[in-house]
Amino acid sequence: MRSVFVFPSGARAETIATLDQHLPQQRDPWTLAGLYIDIDDEQTGWLFSDWDPDDVTVLEAALGHRPTWAVQIDISGRIDGTAEVHQLVTLLLQQGGAAVDDYSAHPWTLQEIKSGTVIDGLRFFDFRTYHQLHRDL
Repeated sequence: MRSVFVFPSGARAETIATLDQHLPQQRDPWTLAGLYIDIDDEQTGWLFSDWDPDDVTVLEAALGHRPTWAVQIDISGRIDGTAEVHQLVTLLLQQGGAAVDDYSAHPWTLQEIKSGTVIDGLRFFDFRTYHQLHRDL
């Protein structure tokens, strides 16, 4: 299972309303074609529990604050998931924020994701290139 964490700039309730609107009649988790979507937080969940502290610091610097919740998207290994992840992240970051994937610690903005920006040899959710780069390690 691969994961993406999305940190929208809007309020948690607004994000939940957006997910409810676009993925109606479901929750805990919402699902979309092999994606499992839920809200995670530090108080009642596991957000940041297994993150490297330096990665949290980079995220805080990018957002200008320490987020207390995130949309966690888990992607089944049975699907590619790239188009679906991009679709969902685009929806959630319309008002700003950032997303972090399993392949880099870089907090990706919507503009970077849409433009295909390359950071340290990778694009957002670039699992194919990541595996090629790390095949011999």
